Amino acid sequence: MIFEQVQEIVAEKLSLDAEKIKLESNLQEDFGADSLDAVEIIMAVEDAFDVEVADDVLMNIKTVKDIVDYIEKVK
Repeated sequence: MIFEQVQEIVAEKLSLDAEKIKLESNLQEDFGADSLDAVEIIMAVEDAFDVEVADDVLMNIKTVKDIVDYIEKVK
């Protein structure tokens, strides 16, 4: 369920088909996301899941799985 929500957020922010977004997808390498895109995705994730992502954690998020794992850890 968390993955599906993250998948929808990434799809919306990067104007992608949600079906193309996999758990192992790398935001930068697979979708060309830049640092601004990453910040927008994380802000949307924070709102959707009522979590706060620290800057040091943000710097280490590379894949969709990284986001999902972080949410599972803090929830």
